Amino acid sequence: MLTWVIYDIGSNKARGRVAKICKEYGLQRVQKSVFLGTLSNNDTDELGLRCKELIDLDVDSLYIFPMCGDDFRKVRLLGMAFDKALVTDEIKALFL
Repeated sequence: MLTWVIYDIGSNKARGRVAKICKEYGLQRVQKSVFLGTLSNNDTDELGLRCKELIDLDVDSLYIFPMCGDDFRKVRLLGMAFDKALVTDEIKALFL
């Protein structure tokens, strides 16, 4: 299922590790703290558990949003929707 991972993490070290984990699961960076890709339910759970160990639960936030294809097609983008330098052609195609 298409999955968004969005975070606000204060520690540079933790933020970098979370980004690395997202990439390990095949997610593509859409913006600096936003990743998008296809994950199984198990991978979504594992990613959440791994990231939970890295962040400060009292001050940081990490959102994991699964989204079905029908709902994704309803997304409306305004302005510069994503950082084109960070996004692969695969992700760009999803926005067309």
